[in-house]
Amino acid sequence: MGTFRTLITIVFALTATLAVSAAVSGAGAPKCTPTEPDEVGPFYKQHAPIRSKIGQGYVLKGTVRSSADCRPITGARIEVWQVGPDAQYGDPYRATLYSDTKGNYRLETYFPPPFMTRPSHIHILVEAPGFQRLITQHYPKKGAKQATFDLVLVQGH
Repeated sequence: MGTFRTLITIVFALTATLAVSAAVSGAGAPKCTPTEPDEVGPFYKQHAPIRSKIGQGYVLKGTVRSSADCRPITGARIEVWQVGPDAQYGDPYRATLYSDTKGNYRLETYFPPPFMTRPSHIHILVEAPGFQRLITQHYPKKGAKQATFDLVLVQGH
């Protein structure tokens, strides 16, 4: 009798699991968690030059996606600015790049030094038609040579 009860319990558990799986998969497209916004900071300056390299030694790459369905966003405008190895913000450490047809972007830069009391960081502003503008920051891990940082945008104005 104990084996029969165990078998019934397993069948009920599997049935519940399949029902939940079917409900989740039938609920629509997957959702991506939007990238956390962060402060713009006092050193933002419009019209950064179009380029994907502002130094060497650190590569930041990722995909720009929609939070609604995780689809890649083509042609998103991405502005970056950071402190350079001279511990200054300035035009040599600013860039504008665009996501490619698969939503991917790649920036080659210097590893940003800490600035005043702040840890190493790269400022990022992302805009794409039909999506809310995102201002965020990437915080590289000490000693890293590269990182992947997806930028997930929310639909709307």
